[in-house]
This record gives sequence, structure tokens and C-alpha cells, in this order.
Amino acid sequence: MRKETPLEKGEIKAFLGPGSKFEGKLFFDEIVRLDGSFKGEITSKDTLIVGETADIEGEVAVGTFILSGRFKGNVKATHRIELRRPAQIEGTLETPVLAVEEGVSLNGSVSMAVVAANVKK
Repeated sequence: MRKETPLEKGEIKAFLGPGSKFEGKLFFDEIVRLDGSFKGEITSKDTLIVGETADIEGEVAVGTFILSGRFKGNVKATHRIELRRPAQIEGTLETPVLAVEEGVSLNGSVSMAVVAANVKK
């Protein structure tokens, strides 16, 4: 059994629960968790947690993206992407750090930017 990370126990400022549906644009500054259905654009410099019951479709640009549910679209994360089982993702991922648990379904492309400080000349 996986332990909750400090992010999951932290101060979640917005929550879209199971069974709820939302379509549009979401902007936020702190941790947000989605467990319902969302279609549209999500933008933040902070963390987006997508729970097991979530079904997300769209364009996501965040600091950290943690996925356990279903996602279709494009994700650009400036810090990291974590794919946790039973996540299903279809689309493109762009991130400097990618963590994928066994049991995750990933169909698409992954682009990992090279951090300039780690490049030897």
C-alpha cells in the first residue's frame, strides 16, 4: 500500500469531487485535486492532483502533475509528472522529471527537457 505524500495531505485549495462535471478554463495558485470530469484548459505554477475516479480531457500547464485517473490531451509540467496506477494517459507529456508506477497505461509521447545546469560543456 502506498503512503500519501505530503502533497496529498497538504492544503488542497479546490476540489472537484467524484460525479461532478466541469467544462472550461481553470486557473489556480495552490494545490488543486480533481476527482470528477473536467474538459478544457488548466493552468497553474503549483500542483494538480488527478484522482482515480477523474476523467480529464484537455490542455494542462502546471508545476507538478500527479495522475491516478484517466487523462487525454497534452501536459506541460515545469517540475515533474507522477503517473500512479491505475492511471491511463493518452497524449503528450513534457516535463524535466517523470515517475511512472508499474500498471500505468501510457499511450503517447514524452519529452524531457534537459536542465542547463546538468549539461557539461
